[in-house]
Amino acid sequence: MKKVYLLAFALLIASALNAQEKWGIAIHGGAGNITPKNLSGPDSLKYKSALDSALSIGSSILKNGGNCEDAVTKVICYLEDNPLFNAGKGSVFTSEGKNELDACIMKGETLESGAVAGVGDIKNPILAARAVMEKSSSVLLTGIGASRFARTAGLEMVDSSYFFTKKSWESLQKAKTAEIKEKHGTVGCVALDIHGNLAAATSTGGMTNKRPGRIGDSPIVGAGTYADNRSCAISCTGHGEFFIRYTVARSVAALVEYRAMDLDEAVRQILWETLDPVGGKGGIIAIDRNGNMVMDFNTPGMFRGYQSFNGKKIIELFKP
Repeated sequence: MKKVYLLAFALLIASALNAQEKWGIAIHGGAGNITPKNLSGPDSLKYKSALDSALSIGSSILKNGGNCEDAVTKVICYLEDNPLFNAGKGSVFTSEGKNELDACIMKGETLESGAVAGVGDIKNPILAARAVMEKSSSVLLTGIGASRFARTAGLEMVDSSYFFTKKSWESLQKAKTAEIKEKHGTVGCVALDIHGNLAAATSTGGMTNKRPGRIGDSPIVGAGTYADNRSCAISCTGHGEFFIRYTVARSVAALVEYRAMDLDEAVRQILWETLDPVGGKGGIIAIDRNGNMVMDFNTPGMFRGYQSFNGKKIIELFKP
């Protein structure tokens, strides 16, 4: 009988150790009209390579015992520095030919969060968002106020010309000519660390040809970004006005927390039963406290990928 108890105790300890070692990370680089027809083979490889590098950065931090907020911050910084994506360096232009960037980060352990919106001279908006979270009593700072705060926090500031890319400028000209607005383009990351904590971060350049001063869901806690250890961490991408109206990120978390829904079921309900019928297009990445991950979207494609403690790694651009 003593041997049975010892064996049971050993199994319990092993189970606890394995649970503590769980970690996972998921990323997105925007959702929209992303199809093999609209994205050439060479371009597809570029996006896949960038997503792979981003996952490697975050995974390296997590598997070595780093915290989830460091992982999501480093990943978003990398994506902001990559002109392929509509965030940071690759941000799109407003109708007046300027760049207005938004970002948000949230810790699931404490619900602390920080965000900036409408900035055009902060090299990495996600670093400004994290500084707001850690070095101020505020949650969201905008425009000039956010820039002044970033300077006092010692962040790298840049001239607005830093954000100019030929690709984004040409997109603005096409949008003006066709009188349309592109609605996709955001980068996001969610992570679970081995300490059992969750974090989410999102960064965007907004919508091509958007009205100056327009702010989407990305920097809004509960709309485009949310993290709570009691449920899950979420980052969204898509037509921000819908994600704000339907508090998408918080709604998914609430279904997990209060109705004990599986993460995939909660994401599916909000994306397909709430958003899709009213024309809300976009995507959601999420991870729960058990390491389950979901990447779902109701657009033709979404740049996305995930990696977990069990060695599984997936990077995809188009619908399965």
